[in-house]
Amino acid sequence: MERHYLNQERLKAILQEDSVKEPFLTYFKKMAGRLLFADKVFEEKDRPLSRMKAWNKEWYEDVFPSNYDVCYGNPDYAQSVLGEEFGDILCFLYGEIHGCLIYAVEERLFELSILNELFLEIYQLFLDGDVQMKTAKQIIFDHMRDYSQEICCYRVREQLDPSFHFASDIVMKEDLSNPDVLYLYGEYISENEVKMLSFLNSLPKEKIQAIAKTYVDGFHDGFIINNIDMSKKATVNIRYHIGFEPVIREAVRQFREIGLTPILYRGTTGVITRGMSKVGYISTSPNPQFEYDHRFDQALYFNNAFMRHKLECYRNAYEKLKEEAAAFAGPACMETFGELPFTPENKEASLKLSEKQEKLSVEFQNESSRIANEYMKPEERSFTIIAYPLPEIGENFEEIFEEVVKVNTLDKEKYKKIQQYLIDALDQGVEVHIKGAGHNETDLYVALHELEHPEQETNFENCLADVNIPVGEVFTSPKLRGTNGVLHVSEVYLRDLKFIDLKLVFKDGMIEQYSCRNFDTEEENHAYIKQNLLYNRETLPMGEFAVGTNTTAYAMAQKYGILYQLPILIVEKMGPHFAVGDTCYSHSEETEVHNPDGKEIVAKSNERSVKGEYFNCHTDITIPYEELDSICVIGLGGTETLLIESGKFVLPGTEILNEPLT
Repeated sequence: MERHYLNQERLKAILQEDSVKEPFLTYFKKMAGRLLFADKVFEEKDRPLSRMKAWNKEWYEDVFPSNYDVCYGNPDYAQSVLGEEFGDILCFLYGEIHGCLIYAVEERLFELSILNELFLEIYQLFLDGDVQMKTAKQIIFDHMRDYSQEICCYRVREQLDPSFHFASDIVMKEDLSNPDVLYLYGEYISENEVKMLSFLNSLPKEKIQAIAKTYVDGFHDGFIINNIDMSKKATVNIRYHIGFEPVIREAVRQFREIGLTPILYRGTTGVITRGMSKVGYISTSPNPQFEYDHRFDQALYFNNAFMRHKLECYRNAYEKLKEEAAAFAGPACMETFGELPFTPENKEASLKLSEKQEKLSVEFQNESSRIANEYMKPEERSFTIIAYPLPEIGENFEEIFEEVVKVNTLDKEKYKKIQQYLIDALDQGVEVHIKGAGHNETDLYVALHELEHPEQETNFENCLADVNIPVGEVFTSPKLRGTNGVLHVSEVYLRDLKFIDLKLVFKDGMIEQYSCRNFDTEEENHAYIKQNLLYNRETLPMGEFAVGTNTTAYAMAQKYGILYQLPILIVEKMGPHFAVGDTCYSHSEETEVHNPDGKEIVAKSNERSVKGEYFNCHTDITIPYEELDSICVIGLGGTETLLIESGKFVLPGTEILNEPLT
């Protein structure tokens, strides 16, 4: 508190000073004002919802698209006003300060204090008049290194320790009938969140209970189906979109009934713990371009020494929390879709990772995942993932929501039987040929593992909406050697980013070439795919091949014109899909898994994973039925068995799947 008050007095003084030259003086006064605003929120113990609502708008409107052209968080504006030498540093600083409202609302004085001090240290450089970019970058590096242990430890603890109950108190104790309660989170609250909560409040209690039960049962079934002992587990973390509190409240109750204490934790805020995507509870972004512009802010300080130090910080954190980590049962994820499609703008002024930093970031992803898996063993965990639309999807939101509820609760027994016909045919093959229709240039051969004991073994899992909801796919880990050809989709959204005419060329299961048409130059398109699909790697393997069977979901998408707004979780059930990265059984290859017919699934590894080589990513890419010509199983001697022809199921026993398409 003493540091806090000293910082506050210095920040107030900056508002009265004029010793720093323009254009920097205006910047520093603006940032001092934002920090003092966050400090005021922190100190205000009586926070009526009306005031929280006003604070929320005042804080986040600075990055709204309508204001972003003159925002210091915009790299283009920062460089144009502050110059190329210091624009990126001061834009970076803006990005870090942007998280201060959340720290204030959660009363995280430590984070507020260290950011105040980082700002004041940078300001002092300009005040002294002998500011050098090298010195400013060193200050940022030292700050990140000095505080990474505390920050990493907090991040791990909030995911594993149920005594961290900030969000749980909102969900379980507050009056959810008032949508303004959402402003207690400190996250940006849009019409999406407000309308979502109001809609869910209008549903009968029985409906909310049923939605939550589908979600909780999916998680619980993961333990049952995979024969994992749940008795040693104590916690589950819940990931959700703000606005779903009535469902989450009921889910918390149901998880407690099966012996698990739910932990609700926030998506990452600061650059030190920022990952490939937000993980935790989230809300609609006030401006996706702002987040995209700051995705590589670590480029300002990230080097080998820092990477090693950060890995040590994470290991220390897990070691301190090893009992909590061992008791962790897994994540329960409730995703959303329907937000306006976002196609990012690539800005030359944005911070970018160097080639060396890209390699270091890949190494960090691999090593940090390995550390986490030491303490939270994948073979001892379950998960579930389900998705629902947001009001932003359009005027048919309520109808679409009801349709998605139906899709998420389709008859498993019906699909189990139909999908077994597909598996029986696929298990006769040595490879599968997938061919696109019309302008779709897909022409791909996927190699299958040889079954030593076909009467007892299978290559494909009969996926029945246990952990992965909704129902509707059979999938395998293909052989890499012999998997060759072109995968092409005209339009796809992967992790909320749009890819236009995405084309991947595979050679022996590895991506050899890639292209898209998002930007004007081949160089920009190449970088876009490398950063957002390969995650800065040179290549990735095909980790999964699947045939989606959920034609009901596809018919829904066609009826409402939302095919390209649906999440991959649902889209992957609506045609053949291919995952780049790890297999679906990553780190759990030794766990014995059987299909409902009793056959053991043996195709769980490929030539990379069998050597212990993991990539810690798994991105599904689906060819929708309308872009699909055929899927053909090729057996020994060249025999051919068609599963799909002209976008329709033709294998005997599967024709019923065509009914929703007519």
